[in-house]
Amino acid sequence: MSLTWSNMTAAELGREIGAGRINPVELTEFFLDKIAGHPLAARIYARTTPTRARGEAMGAASRAKAGQRRGVLDGVPLSWKDLFDTAGTATEAGSALLKGRTPAEDAAVLSVATREGTVCLGKTHMSELAFSGLGLNPVTATPPCVNDEAAVAGGSSSGAAASVAWGLAPAAVGSDTGGSVRIPAAWNDLVGLKTTAGRLPITGVVPLCEKFDTIGPLVHSVEDCALILAALEGRRPCDLEGASLTGARLLVLETVALDDLRDRPAAGFDDALSRLSRAGARIERTAAPEVAEAMAMAGILFTAEAYGIWEKTIEAAPDKMFPRILERFRSGGSIAAKDYVAGWRRLEALRRIWAGRAAAYDAVLLPTSPILPPDATRLLTDEAYYVTENLLALRNTRIGNLMGVCALTLPTSQPSCGITLMGGAFGEEALLRLGMAAERALA
Repeated sequence: MSLTWSNMTAAELGREIGAGRINPVELTEFFLDKIAGHPLAARIYARTTPTRARGEAMGAASRAKAGQRRGVLDGVPLSWKDLFDTAGTATEAGSALLKGRTPAEDAAVLSVATREGTVCLGKTHMSELAFSGLGLNPVTATPPCVNDEAAVAGGSSSGAAASVAWGLAPAAVGSDTGGSVRIPAAWNDLVGLKTTAGRLPITGVVPLCEKFDTIGPLVHSVEDCALILAALEGRRPCDLEGASLTGARLLVLETVALDDLRDRPAAGFDDALSRLSRAGARIERTAAPEVAEAMAMAGILFTAEAYGIWEKTIEAAPDKMFPRILERFRSGGSIAAKDYVAGWRRLEALRRIWAGRAAAYDAVLLPTSPILPPDATRLLTDEAYYVTENLLALRNTRIGNLMGVCALTLPTSQPSCGITLMGGAFGEEALLRLGMAAERALA
């Protein structure tokens, strides 16, 4: 057993299992023990699933011994955001409204990943009902950022990112409705993939806005993203061999995404562009008025659906909610049905304009977040600070959700500052190949 296990990628651990140098049971016990003894674990994990994990690890060990492994990740432990239904284990989505909610079946993606041999370590803390990009949750717990323990980890997949960044899981599965995979991944120096809405089934996933909800990994490498996406779908991973930036056409989005950048995110983004260019990419820039128009409609589209899903549950016990999250949900109650329908019709038209603009390029580039992780205590005590940081946190990532595409965030030279590569709808394989090359250039 080696302490380096907590610093290895999921792919590296999986290959070591395949080579017979790591026993999945020992690997699982290593992470369960580390979680049990870690001083910050209670702020990261809502609950662990040791009995399940040990049983799954024993099965993986038997398959490895018999030469019948189901894939590279067979026997590798994962953490799961606490909105993925887990049979017999409470799934509360970071909310006192759902306290004690215990599903009878696994979420569809968890069921598939389990059949592929992954080991479920437990459920990670998150923003309340997934409706915040900050990761601040005074109702349950606020996970710490790996670069500043006093700062929030980013949301809503806050505990998912923290579990990987703090070495308490090799990889994590989260969800992304407006940036909830990419923000915590970026703020904790991880790789995060937002899949296209509809790529993975959200059956058994506690919803926020079902038309925008997506599922994706938070990991140490692009290879891990590809492997976990494959495990969630029950198929072979895409081929990343030979990925190159030579001749790649990349487009920097100047509309909205570059406004009000803080110094370190700007420095990280500029340095990343230089590295990608030196690696052979051709970089151009564009304005996109359709993005600004879509962003102006985000409040209508997100909050109306969120409140439509949760109104009865929320209004039965509103005092159980963090007031700022309650206020955000309730803002959807004043939106007229005609405005919501008209908004979606217009968004579909804007998506077509965007797809035409981006079609000639391999990816669109933008800073993952214009800000650094805010201080958790100040968010609770300084109203103006909360409003400013909350508005900016998800601003850039929301563009990918509105445009209906897949997106990948990679770390840059600046801590807690990511660069996002946006691909096309259902273009995850091409995006991951490009991301593999970009990852090498940014290392």
